[in-house]
Amino acid sequence: MSPTVLPRPSAADTASGRRRATRGRLLLIALGGACLISGLNAGLIRLEVWAPVASDRAGDVHGLVMVLGFLGTLISLERAQSLGRSWAYLAPALYGAGGLALLTPAPMLLGQLLLIEAGVLFVAVYLALWRRAPRALVAVQVLSAVLALGGAVVATLVDVTVALPWLAGFVVLTIAAERAELAQLTMGPRADVELLGLAAALTVATLAALTMPAVGGRLVGVALLAVAGWLLVHDVVRRQLRLIGQRRYLAAALLAGYLNLALAGAVLAWSGLTTDRGSYDVVVHGVFLGFALSMVMAHAPVILPAVLGCDLPYRPVLWLPLGLLHAGLALRFSGALGGWDAGWQAGGVVTVLALLVFLVTAITLVVRR
Repeated sequence: MSPTVLPRPSAADTASGRRRATRGRLLLIALGGACLISGLNAGLIRLEVWAPVASDRAGDVHGLVMVLGFLGTLISLERAQSLGRSWAYLAPALYGAGGLALLTPAPMLLGQLLLIEAGVLFVAVYLALWRRAPRALVAVQVLSAVLALGGAVVATLVDVTVALPWLAGFVVLTIAAERAELAQLTMGPRADVELLGLAAALTVATLAALTMPAVGGRLVGVALLAVAGWLLVHDVVRRQLRLIGQRRYLAAALLAGYLNLALAGAVLAWSGLTTDRGSYDVVVHGVFLGFALSMVMAHAPVILPAVLGCDLPYRPVLWLPLGLLHAGLALRFSGALGGWDAGWQAGGVVTVLALLVFLVTAITLVVRR
């Protein structure tokens, strides 16, 4: 009996499958983008300035929409792409859907449960990546996903302010591991193990902050400061500032992000988890705007081709949103710490404009390319 020979897929079928996969990833990117736009609108509401869409609820869920709805969608999408399994794309879909559900008239528990389910799947994605490559850097990423899941659970059961160390740990460890992966040749052979030690310390400090807020919050600040110092020492950004073009842009964005993370860690180590608007504003927006979104601006020309297969070419105009972001943060922080409400509001509005300018610029560059 002759063996059954299965027909090979034609080139047209393969190309059609790739196009469908790209369209699916584009929809997930759009879902994250919708969370970003909604989160920026909610940020304007929290600043108590004019916002395009008025909402009594948006201001309360602003943090979860931006961190898990937007950043969670983008990060889990990139990891799903790395794993290459169809079920992994449920994580970014649930993160985006959960972020948007928080803004609808539906019960808030619906959006919160969607974010928790996304977190469970996200941990499963990283565990699958760990089984494929059991390395220290992947272990750091597993911890980051566990912190994202814990943040969603704590925000649901307690409050989003109590979940702040969990969400900050998720973002910081994800980006630090990404930088270590991209620059592993220059960081040295022990960089992975050193970062894993810092990740473990940050995780322990986060657990301590849940049970002993006064002490644990300061320990989280020390851990964030240590991660920022480790990145500043081991990354190549200082040398790349002397270069030109995209490398200088990347170095400037990374260095500004590391300095914002160091500032946030120092303030948190000094003041602890406080409701004082000045300190709280510097910690929250130093991590999630000054550090995280500066990293998004830096890595977009690298990550976008990997996820969507389309180039985001470097152009000098990318300096405009980067400069606006950090100028706005400087004004915002000075206003928050100095009790200058007008400066705090104006700086916040400038950071919103910076992100909108970056979004429009990136879309324009991709389309023109």
